[in-house]
Amino acid sequence: MIFPRILLWSLLLGSVSAKPVSMDEAYGVLTPVKETSDRSERPSGIKGKVLAGYQGWFRAEGDGSGMGFHHYQKGRKFEPGACTIDLWPDLTEFDQDEKFATPFKMKNGSAAEVFSSLHPKTVNRHFKWMKDYGIDGAFVQRFGLVGAKEHRSYNHLKSDNQKLMHCRDAANANGRCYALMYDLSGLKSEDFNRLARDWKKLRTEMKLGTDPNDRAYLQHQSKPLVAIWGVGFNDKRGYNLEDCEKFIRLLKHNPEWGGVSVMLGVPFGWREQVRDSISDERFHEVLKLVDIISPWAVGRYHKVDFKSGKYVANQVADRKWCEGNKIAYLPVLYPGFSWHNMNGEKLGAIPRRKGRFLWDQFVGTRAAGVETAYIAMFDEIDEATAIFKCTNHPPVGEGVRFLDYEGLPSDHYLKITGQGGKLLRGELPSSKTSNK
Repeated sequence: MIFPRILLWSLLLGSVSAKPVSMDEAYGVLTPVKETSDRSERPSGIKGKVLAGYQGWFRAEGDGSGMGFHHYQKGRKFEPGACTIDLWPDLTEFDQDEKFATPFKMKNGSAAEVFSSLHPKTVNRHFKWMKDYGIDGAFVQRFGLVGAKEHRSYNHLKSDNQKLMHCRDAANANGRCYALMYDLSGLKSEDFNRLARDWKKLRTEMKLGTDPNDRAYLQHQSKPLVAIWGVGFNDKRGYNLEDCEKFIRLLKHNPEWGGVSVMLGVPFGWREQVRDSISDERFHEVLKLVDIISPWAVGRYHKVDFKSGKYVANQVADRKWCEGNKIAYLPVLYPGFSWHNMNGEKLGAIPRRKGRFLWDQFVGTRAAGVETAYIAMFDEIDEATAIFKCTNHPPVGEGVRFLDYEGLPSDHYLKITGQGGKLLRGELPSSKTSNK
């Protein structure tokens, strides 16, 4: 199974039209993080951390972005029979100003409500959940396609910058770490110069990566960490290894705005160059330039087969390759998968099994001698990989089908993730296999 993010992005970008603006107008005002009296320093590096991917791409009518129900809507509509999400967020704890009414109806006839990732209270709430449940922080997603004029997305850039600054402020306020993750999906070779300009702008104007005393921005090997997702996939992308190598070298070594550590999101079959991976003798040479490797696992397996030992053996082999090349290894774990409302596939195609699927991955990762994990994803309700609070009582009506959390508490997957972190760090006995 291969789920290309470019498909998801292209489906949703086409749903928004707005008056074009210039690149400078699109960026808006980028501001450095505010100094605080708290000078506590968070541990550097990824060892022992559980980190979640944070999309933050949801918009709502009335949130000030002018983007409608972006990443909820399908074909410019967000109504029964037209949406992209398979899980519905639980807004029980949200204040009224964080809730946005939709055409969907709840069982009692009231309007179903959603959130916007542009509301600072909502973003802060999400990072507080990370704090409350022992999740160390997040990789904040930034699609390289944002800002590409041919995709009419200059209009998305300002709101994406607002989201990034909200995440920075929320991470600082809640003692969590965060790092930027560039997703290359949808890019062409000619887009990489613009991507370099984007990084320079974030680094020089927003001062990204220089939070006071390294309190929040994730550091690796005493340098800010930047992730690049989408290197080495065999799904006919519009860029090549050379483009990626140049961008990696620019991030790591450009003296103008300071070097960083680099993490690569790579195919699941990266080590043997099989399955979703390109087969190219240069691929491993490019990988050896970076500091962390994180293979994309979503959709690559439906269960953890302890009897055959394949899951553990694969991670052991990945880890040993990385250790032999002095590179850190960050496996991806996920709770389940569904693409019904977006693409018409089976609802709950990869079942969660009341959390057993995710917990088994934590157990297998611990058995492989790995102490950290990337959870895909914190808030991804489009692909139903979210671990944040989702409801067991989604909207009802004709043409309406959503997943729920199988009657479990809405914080069930946050609890599992926090417990999984303890397991990986050796704070729980390795014999403990409960997903409670």
